[in-house]
Amino acid sequence: MKPILISGIQPTGRLHLGNYLGALKNFVDLQNSGKYECYFFVADLHALTENPDAKDLSRNIINLAADFLAAGLNPKKSAIFQQSKIEPLQELKWILSTLTPISELIRMTAFKEKVLQAIKPAEAKKITKEKFEKIAEGTNFGLAEYPVLMAADILIFGGQFIPVGHDQLQHLEFTRTLVRKFNKKFGKTFIEPQALLAKTPRLMSLDDPTKKMSKSRPAGCLFIDDSPEDIERKIKTAITDSGSEIKYDPKEKPGISNLLSIIAGLSGKSLEEVERGFSGMNYGETKHSISDYVSDYFSSFRKKKTALLKNPAGLKKILQLGSGRAAKIASKKLLEIKNKVGLL
Repeated sequence: MKPILISGIQPTGRLHLGNYLGALKNFVDLQNSGKYECYFFVADLHALTENPDAKDLSRNIINLAADFLAAGLNPKKSAIFQQSKIEPLQELKWILSTLTPISELIRMTAFKEKVLQAIKPAEAKKITKEKFEKIAEGTNFGLAEYPVLMAADILIFGGQFIPVGHDQLQHLEFTRTLVRKFNKKFGKTFIEPQALLAKTPRLMSLDDPTKKMSKSRPAGCLFIDDSPEDIERKIKTAITDSGSEIKYDPKEKPGISNLLSIIAGLSGKSLEEVERGFSGMNYGETKHSISDYVSDYFSSFRKKKTALLKNPAGLKKILQLGSGRAAKIASKKLLEIKNKVGLL
């Protein structure tokens, strides 16, 4: 049997280039490697921690399903499903939560960052434990228990390999800790999942290369379904640096380095190769070439996504079928778990 690989993406809006290189492109490559039994899901329960509008969330779920398929995920090769349709998840999350100290959850780096995101970085560094706890009191509990649900996502399917970014490594280690706790108390039930880290560039905002690319800064964000005109406009107006040399140097030339990172990420070439390819060009020529490359790269994706969104019922059907397939695996695993803890 092939090892089980599982990962998901939250339906919180349009995917940008950082999302694509950090997750979706990797999902497709892993699926097509033929090495794994793959489970990829729309993480709609996780998205609730952002308190989305109901209509927006419903629309984003379908939009993300279209992104999955247009990018190359194939329901004949992978289980593509909706997280909220897997009912055994909630029971396993509860069981795992009884093994989880509250103090461990509020020490998580991602939770701290969420709690302090409205505070200036300089102020956040100086904040006291008491002040942090006071601010955290106003935070929804879903943000704190996020790692428990993530652990349930993985363990209910017997996940062995998890494609994650560096920002999720702490959560994955938390899952591994829960596995050891559970197995020690109830007997061998789970295996410790391993991280699969993709070599992806840290893309920065086109309008401010000192800040990470984010959908909260749409002017500096390249969305993977952007039109060729939008791609050209955003790259043309991207912040560059003093001088005219096309060189990868994030410290001295963060603007042009960010653009070179985009091409390296999409092409699979090294930064040295990309840098040589633009040797002798000025900034204007380089930007024009990069916008053409990005537009052409996503040309097929845009056409497929447009066609898929014309048939939302078809997208819902794919999610329904994938969720049914995944639920059968999850239900079987839950029976084993409940038997181990004495609930059967």
